[in-house]
Amino acid sequence: MRNSRLRTAVTTTAVAAGSAGLLAGSLYVVHAEGRSGGQEARLAGDSQAGRRTAAPATGQAAARAARIAGRLGDRTTGAYVDSSGRPVVTVTNATDAAAVRAAGAVPKMTQRSPATLRRMTGALQRAVADIPGTGWAVDPATSKVTVWTDDTVTGTRMAAVRRTTGRMGAAVRMVRIPGRLRTFALGGDAIFGQGARCSLGFNVKRAQQDFFVTAGHCGNEIQNWAADQQGAEALGTTVESDFPGNDFALVQTEQGAEGQSAVNLYNGQAQQITEAGDAVVGQRVFRSGSTTGVHSGSVTATNATVNFAEGTVTGMIQTTVCAEPGDSGGPLFAGSTALGLTSGGSGDCQTGGVTFFQPVTEALQVFGAEIG
Repeated sequence: MRNSRLRTAVTTTAVAAGSAGLLAGSLYVVHAEGRSGGQEARLAGDSQAGRRTAAPATGQAAARAARIAGRLGDRTTGAYVDSSGRPVVTVTNATDAAAVRAAGAVPKMTQRSPATLRRMTGALQRAVADIPGTGWAVDPATSKVTVWTDDTVTGTRMAAVRRTTGRMGAAVRMVRIPGRLRTFALGGDAIFGQGARCSLGFNVKRAQQDFFVTAGHCGNEIQNWAADQQGAEALGTTVESDFPGNDFALVQTEQGAEGQSAVNLYNGQAQQITEAGDAVVGQRVFRSGSTTGVHSGSVTATNATVNFAEGTVTGMIQTTVCAEPGDSGGPLFAGSTALGLTSGGSGDCQTGGVTFFQPVTEALQVFGAEIG
């Protein structure tokens, strides 16, 4: 990632406060070099800044589905929210089905076992991970593995992907993503460091000290952060960073965040963030960014693998929320729940797109931190 291309979008913890120390946001790392009106994944229910930012109707259902699936562990292929807004959890036996039903969700028997699907994704990891522009995730609704390729995957590389997926037969669904998956970020309400611009993630606390989380590819490049290009208003220092593999970084702040975290709605208001949670397929979500404001869409996959030119990132959230350069790092959230940090994708907010997010729960667990 070249500093000359690195810019960001920022969210604020408390818009009324106007303090540089209260900035929050993260980095969007993709640049779509091509556009197409026939994209597989388009923006679902787009929302402009502040137009519709209340907790989505699917929020409680998604949280319930995630909790129940977490209890089942390896005995489920995942959970999702169906078209009626009901929480659905996949199961492999009648005992688990009864437990899911008793917990207030709809059980669905999987067509393929979790072990079978894990073997398939393991085979993809061994055979395809070194091909940039590819990725995959398990679709719990169909018990299939969705494998995507961008426009750069052609010739012998596409042949290699098809050889691997061909051996899996009907258990694989192939999707073409127009454009190019690429680490790239442009600016907005920027924060600065080492001649580059990035944006912050959510304000967090660790051992009663103030930090913020952001994208790891930013933390890899930037050590000292400031609110202005001249570096006069110091924001903090990167203390930990992980990319590729994951895409998160931890920055210790110079100014206290007063234990709060919120998302800028770009209408003079802020959405308070009080907790972190796990995204669920079918859930309605929002992303905030300085180029295009607030947009919404739905989660299409969790635990997704994305192969960027810089390396493979695993465990990602895939969505239909659009993003553009300058929305870099805008937080993914649902109501007052933090879900992710923008990491990459393809497309724009004119034609729609596919965007991937680093789950914030994983970052918090690794860093031993919690939402401020």
